[in-house]
Order: sequence, then structure tokens, then C-alpha cells
Amino acid sequence: MSTPTHAGQAIVDSLKLHGVERVFTVPGESYLAVLDGLHASGIENVVCRQEGGASYMAEATGKATGRPGVAMVTRGPGASNAFVGVHVAWQDGSPMVLFVGLVPTADRMRESFQEFDPYAWFGTQTKRVFVLDEPGRASEVVAEAFFAASSGRPGPVVVGLPEDVIAREFDGELVAPLPVAEGAVSAETLSRMMQALSRAERPALLVGGQRWTPRAAADVTAFAERHGLPVLQDWHASDRVPFSSPVNMGSLGYGRSDVAASMLEYADVLIAIGALPTDVPTDGYTLRQRKDATTIVVSIDTELRGRSGAVTEHVLASPVALAEALREVTLPGAVELAERWDVWRSAGRAAQLRLSTLPPLEHLPATAPGTAHMSGLMAVLLRGLPAETINTVGAGNHTAWAQNYVPTEVFPAQLATRNGSMGYSIPAAVAAGMAFPQRPVIAVCGDGEFLMNGQELATAAQYGVPLLVVVMANGQYGTIRAHQEGHYPGRVSGTQLNNPNFATFAEAFGAHGEFVDDDAQIEAAAERALQAVLGEGRSAVIHIVTDQAIDLPTPAKAQLDDGAPVAV
Repeated sequence: MSTPTHAGQAIVDSLKLHGVERVFTVPGESYLAVLDGLHASGIENVVCRQEGGASYMAEATGKATGRPGVAMVTRGPGASNAFVGVHVAWQDGSPMVLFVGLVPTADRMRESFQEFDPYAWFGTQTKRVFVLDEPGRASEVVAEAFFAASSGRPGPVVVGLPEDVIAREFDGELVAPLPVAEGAVSAETLSRMMQALSRAERPALLVGGQRWTPRAAADVTAFAERHGLPVLQDWHASDRVPFSSPVNMGSLGYGRSDVAASMLEYADVLIAIGALPTDVPTDGYTLRQRKDATTIVVSIDTELRGRSGAVTEHVLASPVALAEALREVTLPGAVELAERWDVWRSAGRAAQLRLSTLPPLEHLPATAPGTAHMSGLMAVLLRGLPAETINTVGAGNHTAWAQNYVPTEVFPAQLATRNGSMGYSIPAAVAAGMAFPQRPVIAVCGDGEFLMNGQELATAAQYGVPLLVVVMANGQYGTIRAHQEGHYPGRVSGTQLNNPNFATFAEAFGAHGEFVDDDAQIEAAAERALQAVLGEGRSAVIHIVTDQAIDLPTPAKAQLDDGAPVAV
């Protein structure tokens, strides 16, 4: 590697040292020296259409790979647009580094063009905020930013780049990546955890959160399956245990089964791995508030940010460290334990199977004229999609169609926002397609959610990323409408939408478009879309018009007996 000529080049060379393969950018004059450094660097510069899309792509990259995703934007308006991805990374705990061009140092505090204070804007929603004031420290700041984004509970880091500083000569040295600790599980701690499980009558694992790898997910799954140990997954993190695993009890949070919620509440021993019983999985801090049960939390976060309820023991380790410790562990009497937990486990599994099984169209109520069933479309698409498909969603009622029905068999397989941020589905799909080019990607969108960043189909087209996009168009912000009806029934206000033809919209970007407003059209439309994506390697958008009265899947219902799940 040649000696960097200016600080902007040093930043790019440092990104290469950290294994960065691509950055997501919207260009700006405030960081021209970094753009110059990217020229012929070997790092792919993915030019996006809006800074929110770029920051979402960086966050999704961090979530999918475990390595910080990188976005670069300009000052003022660019930084404000990018803030949405920063908030996702903060609440979801995703490693991300956002580089923001700043005004020249001589122009500070003069209300200069697009000036803002990065500390004031980002200080409460990031792990660190750096401003590079010495060109010789450019590589050091990059190393510190990546370490902060990756270590402990991951999260976003912002690096401010004054326009004049990054253009100056670099007189420092390139700094190697700092090692990130996984924590450890001592033999004594592991023994206590295994003893607690051996004594349990109603045990469960709660998995999710950060710092997972495919190997860690496979090892935890194998341990649970060896013992018939039920596994609950956090909301929008349903890919740590395979969809088809007999120990998969489904996800908590919005759209969960009653049995899954009851298992969280009544487990006498709960081991949370990476995940925490936070707001959404505890149904708004109402579940798992008991003090008479054992809750062991395995988390690399020393602060346990977001924790709800009592914690019996905190094991300071990442899922990777625990998974390695569990790899060769088989509890004495494993067969007997599996038999002891059979009724408990079977109830949860039965509820999950009911929740994840699409009902036949003939069992569903008829939709209004000019509308079609999402169930019918999902059934045809799922027949044609490979098991390794990745699904992406933003926020809204439509996400249940991916959450409930799209199999997540190989980690990572689901990219979703846990902070409820809309506009995420398409940028996340672009990022997933770039990170895993051999795996199909399906984005399940609502009509309101899709138009928040649907223009990033242009980015997908420019970089040859084929996406399968389903736009469930019910002409409303469905989640808010549901809340509205609950609080102010019959007084619909501010939730209704008039939509364009999204199939025609897709064709303008060079994608294949399908418009479906009748069940009779579903089969052929879905097959043509699958052929475009899987056969021709180009994106396809299916605009399906749905009935406002049927925008959610039929949830699984299970009965509770004496406060605990029973077989369905």
C-alpha cells in the first residue's frame, strides 16, 4: 500500500485495513478528498439516491455481516437525512460508521452554509462522535471509530470530516484494527447455567440481539435440539434458529402467538442469549416481570441497555463466546430432560406451526371487488423461493407476512428494523443482495413504507442487484389506522392513501412489474416475477391491491391452562 497523499486518502486506506468492501454514499463537496481517495481504491462506492437510503444500507450491512457498515454523506441536509439509519443502528445495536463532511474549520460557528454541530445532533444516539481536526490522526480516528462501533453492544459511530482538514497532507501512520473481545464463559459459570437447566421444569432460551455469526447460530441450535430445549426468538430477529427446527417456538413481540408470550412469562429458567426482555418482546414491559424465576442474561453489553425485569445472573459474553462453550456440551440425562419438557415444548411448537402455515384461500373471507389475498400470493412465491432466501421488511402491519411465513433457515436471513422505522425494506434488500450475491432477496413492503425509499430501486439496477419486491397496497397506513380505530372508532383521519401503479413505477427503473387486483391473476404474476429475479437476474415488483379489512394474517390462537401453555 502506497503512502497516502492526503488525509482523505488515509481514511480510505484505513477502511481497506478494516476489510471494508463497499461504502454507501451520496456525494457532497464537503468530503471531496475522501471521494478522491475512493477512486481506484478497490472499495466499491455505492452511490445512493438519498442519504436515508445510504444509511439504511450501511446499517443493514452491519446487521447482516457483523462488521460495521459504512455510509458517507455531506453536512447539514445530508446528515439530517442520514439520521434515520443512525437511530435504527442505535436501537437495534448494529455496527455502523457514518462519515459526515463538515464545513472548513475557519467557517465554524458563523452560520456558514449547511453548518451544524455533530456533537449536538448525534451525541445522544451514537456510541461515539469524532471530529477529525488533525490530518495526521485520520487513520487513528478510523480505527477508534470501528472499535467503538463493534465492541460491547455494537452501535453507530459518527466521524465528522472538516472539508479543509481531509484535503491536507497526511503525515501520520496507518493504524491497524483494534481487537474486539468476545468475553468469556468460565467453567464455573457454564456449570451453574447447566445445573439450572437440569433442574428446570419449564426452561426456554431467548435469542436475538447482536454479535451472532452463522457458526454461533448453528451451535446454539444444535445444543437446543440435543436437549429438546424450547427457543423463543426476539421480534424481527427470527433467524438465529431455523424456521423448521423442532425447538423453534417463534418470535415474540408484535404478531406473536399467545403461547410464545406465555412461555416467556412462565419459564422457570430463561437464558437470554444476545437478546434482552425489552419493551417489545415483553408486550410493553408487562411480561417477565416476576422475581420468582431464574433469568440468566448472556450479553456483552455491560450496561444491559433496555433490560426489563429482574436478572438472576449476567454473563459478560457474546453469543459467539457462549456458543463455543456449548459446542461440546450434552447434559446428563439429555433424553430424559427432553421427555420432561415435551408437553411444554410441544405446545409452543404447535402454536408456531399454526402461526406459520398459510390458510387455504377457500377458508378465508372474500375480499372486496378489485382486491386480492396476500395469502394466495405468498403461497405461490414461497413455492418458488429457495430455502436460503433473505427477507427484508420495514415497519407496519405488512411485515407480519414476512415474519410469519418466509422461512429463515440460514443466519442471516432476516433484515428488519426493531425500532419500527419505515422505508427500510428496499435499502436493506440492496445491501443484502450485495453482501450475499448468491442468495435471493425478497422485500415485503407496505404501500406507505415502499414509497419512503422505493427510489433505491435505481441503486439496485445500477449495481445489478436483483430484488423480489412485494408491495401490499391497501391504501392506508394500516398500523396507525388500527390504533386509530381502537382509540377513536369510526373517525378515520390522516391514514388513507392514493397510490400510483407500482408495477409501472418498477418498469421505469428497468425492473419487471406486475399488477394484481384479483386472485385469478396471482399464479401467473408470481411465476413471471420469480422468473425475472431467479432466471433473468433483474428485479421484479408485484403490486398487489388488498382489502383494508384483511391486512394482517390470521394469528394462531392457543389456550392457556393454569397460566402455562398446553398442547394445541
